[in-house]
Amino acid sequence: MASVSILGVTGSVGRSTVELLRHAPGRFEVEAVAGGHDARALAAAAIAVGAKFAAIYDARAVALLADLLSGTGIACGAGPEALTEAAQRPADIVIGAISGVAGLAPTVAAFGPGRRIALANKECLVAAGAFFMAEAQRTGTILLPLDSEHNAIFQALACGRIEDVERVTITASGGPFRQASREEIARAGPQDALRHPNWSMGAKITIDSATLMNKGLELIEAHHLFALPPERLETVVHPESVVHGLVAYRDGSVMAGLAMPDMRVPIAHCLGFPGRIETSCRRLDLVRLGRLTFEAPDLVRFPALGLALEALAAGGRAASILNAANEVAVAAFLDGRIGMFDIAATVAECLATLPSGVPPASVEEALALDQEARQFALSLLPKFAAKAS
Repeated sequence: MASVSILGVTGSVGRSTVELLRHAPGRFEVEAVAGGHDARALAAAAIAVGAKFAAIYDARAVALLADLLSGTGIACGAGPEALTEAAQRPADIVIGAISGVAGLAPTVAAFGPGRRIALANKECLVAAGAFFMAEAQRTGTILLPLDSEHNAIFQALACGRIEDVERVTITASGGPFRQASREEIARAGPQDALRHPNWSMGAKITIDSATLMNKGLELIEAHHLFALPPERLETVVHPESVVHGLVAYRDGSVMAGLAMPDMRVPIAHCLGFPGRIETSCRRLDLVRLGRLTFEAPDLVRFPALGLALEALAAGGRAASILNAANEVAVAAFLDGRIGMFDIAATVAECLATLPSGVPPASVEEALALDQEARQFALSLLPKFAAKAS
C-alpha cells in the first residue's frame, strides 16, 4: 500500500485526487493533507481519506479545524510550519497542488531520496525552475508532471531518447475567446472570461487560459522539466482538448498523448506510476468525436502568450517577473479593477522595467523576487484602472 500526502487538497486537483483515492480502496493510505483557508473543506477531505495529519495555512482557521476534527484521531496544525510538516511527513507520493508561489517552499520541503512529487504547481518551475530542478536532482527526488499537457509529454517521451526529440508541442483549448475579435475581448468582463468551454478549474488558471498566458507558463515549465531549449517548444490551439501534448522525433515519428479533458487521468497516472490504476473517467471515442482540429495561436489577440515566449527566450529573472506580475494583474481583473488587455500590459511594463539578472538560486531568493515584482505591478494598477473606468 502506497502512502500519499496531498498539498492543496481543497483545490480542484486536490478534490479530484480525493475522489480517485476513495475509489481505490486498499491501494493507498493518506499521510497528510494541507489547505489554505477553508477549514471546513480541509476537514471534510481529511476525514474522507482518513488522513493522519491536516495542515491549514491560515492560523485564524485552526480552532475551527481542530473542532471539526475532534474525535477523529486526525492531528492538525496551522501556519507555514504546519505546511512544512505535512510536506515532510513520511509519504511515498506527494501531490504538489498548492496554487501560486505559496506552493514553492512546501513542495521543496517535500523533496527526498526516491520520493515521487506529482507536480501540479506551475509557479515552482516558472518562478524558480533552474533551482527547483537542481534541488530535485540533488535530493534524489522523482518529479512526475501532473498537468495534463506535461503528463502527456512525459508519457510520450518514454518512446525515445531525449536527444532524439525534434520538437515538443503543447496544446491549448483557446479558451472562451478563441473565436472572439480583439474588440470583443477588450469588452469582456470576469464572468465572460471564466466560462471555459472544456475544463473546470480555479478562477486564476481559468483567466490564464482565456489570455493564453497559461500556455506560455506551460512552455516555461516544459523547458525546465524536460531540459529542452525554447526553440524546440511550441504551442498550437486545439479546441477539442483531446490531444494534450505531442513529441516529434528526428525520424519523423510523432507520439501524442490523448485523453478526454479530465484531470483525473493525469492524477491517476502519477498515483499509479510506474504502473496504472483503474478509473471511471470517460473513455475517448474517436468515432463519436468525429474530428480533431488545430490552429496557430494569434499573438495579436492574445499578447500574454507572446510575453511568456519572450520571457522564456530571455531567461534570467524574466519568467519570475512575468509570473508575479501576471498574478497581480489577474487578481485585479477578477476584482473588476482593470480590463482584459490590461493584464498583458501590466506584465509587459514589469518585464520592460525590472532588471532581468540571474535566476533565483534558492526559495528565499525566489520569494524575494516575487515580492519585488508584485509590488511594482501593484504600483502600475491605478494607471490601468483609470483607463478601464
